[in-house]
Amino acid sequence: MADPVIFVLNGPNLNLLGMREPEIYGHDTLDDIAGMLEDRGAELGLAIDMRQSNHEGHLIDWLHEAQAEGVKAVLLNAGAYTHTSIALHDAIKSIRTPVIEVHLSDPMKREAFRHTSYVGMVAVDCVSGLGAKSYIVALERAAKL
Repeated sequence: MADPVIFVLNGPNLNLLGMREPEIYGHDTLDDIAGMLEDRGAELGLAIDMRQSNHEGHLIDWLHEAQAEGVKAVLLNAGAYTHTSIALHDAIKSIRTPVIEVHLSDPMKREAFRHTSYVGMVAVDCVSGLGAKSYIVALERAAKL
């Protein structure tokens, strides 16, 4: 029997991790994080499907796909869309697949516009402020769902 699948969806500008503002987001690249998740996922008996897009519609399509494919959970770092996208909010609300919000930094310790999370309003959990480890903690929480 195949391992349960966890989608790890990453939004705009996360393809630049490791280069973009490392003092905020750290030096790990998205590929580094994918490797960490695959290793920890294997230990937990979970398969990781990691994706990134700078386009909101792709993230929405992937959320719909998560439900259609029977994915166990979604870890979603929606980047700036976290604070602006009612469409992502509605997509999460429209599926039964649990979504855990993930942030490398702690949005509550940053600019005021980052304090509102449309994703967080409908996600089952949120992990933030731990750098790349935020993804690992979120994966461990997803394993228990």
